[in-house]
This record gives sequence, C-alpha cells and structure tokens, in this order.
Amino acid sequence: MTTRLFLTLLLAVTPLSASAQIAEAQTRLKSAVNEVLAVADRTANRAALADNVRPVLLKHVSFETMTKRAVGPGWRQFTPAQQKQATQLFSTLIIRTYSNKFTPGEHPVITYQNPVSPAAGRVDVPTDMVYKGSNYSVTYRMEQVGGWKIADVVIEGVSLIANYRSQLDAQFKKGGANAVISSLTQSVSRPQ
Repeated sequence: MTTRLFLTLLLAVTPLSASAQIAEAQTRLKSAVNEVLAVADRTANRAALADNVRPVLLKHVSFETMTKRAVGPGWRQFTPAQQKQATQLFSTLIIRTYSNKFTPGEHPVITYQNPVSPAAGRVDVPTDMVYKGSNYSVTYRMEQVGGWKIADVVIEGVSLIANYRSQLDAQFKKGGANAVISSLTQSVSRPQ
C-alpha cells in the first residue's frame, strides 16, 4: 500500500477533530436559523407560521430525542407505536408554542458566542438574542443524531426538555404511556 493511499484511507475513517465538530455543529445551527427566518419572511401571518416552519424544524431538530428525554425513564415502557405518537404530538406542541412567540417579518438579532463541546457528539452553541427590545440568553444543544441536530434549547437558563420533563414524568407516574399521550393530545387540541 502506498503512503498516499494509506493517508487517504486514514483520513476517511478518522473522526473529525473536536474543533471541526464544533464548527460543523455551529454551521448547521446557523443554517437552521436562517432557514426558519426565511420561511418566517415568506409567511403572511402568525397562524400559518407553525405549519410553514414545521418541515424546516423537522429537518433540523431531533424531536425524538427531545420527546424521549422529556418523558424520562418511562420512555422505555412505551411501545414503538406510542413512542411515534408521543413524538408527533410533542413536536406539534413545541412547534406551535414557539412559533406563536414570533411575528412574521420581525427578526431577532442573534449573536453567536463561542461554542463548546461538553462531550463527544455534543456541542452547545450559546447565543445572545435581542427580539422586540428584550435580551435573551439562548443555548442550542446540538447532538450527532443522523447529522448535527438541535436536541435541546436552554432559554435564560431553563432547559426546554427539563421544563416538559417535570410535567410528562408526573403524567407517566400517574398513568403510564397512555396518560402522557392523553396529556399531549389535550395540549395540542387546545386553541392557540
């Protein structure tokens, strides 16, 4: 084997360095944010925003990871069909809840801070966001889940997953997977 061929094979199987992973995760996040903002610019009203950003968010957010962590240890007792249903409901709830906080055509000013990698396959990208005159500290937790995807969002120190976990874990303890699905169904069916 020639030295050149060996080096080519070695580079092909060597994992990305930590700094390359950090850069790749941050680039993926910026791309996701830009796609969401572009969709928001093309959306005439808030009522349509959730439907319009859904395909973009499904591409860039690991809702399965989020749902699994929000439910907690009880997730292992869900059947595959219940896991799928809970993930669909949870993604609808998150997309609708957070798209309702934005006004089409109004952009936040986002300043990306230095990302960090607290563990292999995970990168936290802190940002400072100014929206409608208010400042927010938002950290996007990116994970390798079939590519870099958002696995949690921490707003002003509060994790989206932890916030929902306190609710969904309590529902699971009361009535198992069916209680969680029922709670999510009720949340999604409430008028916006």
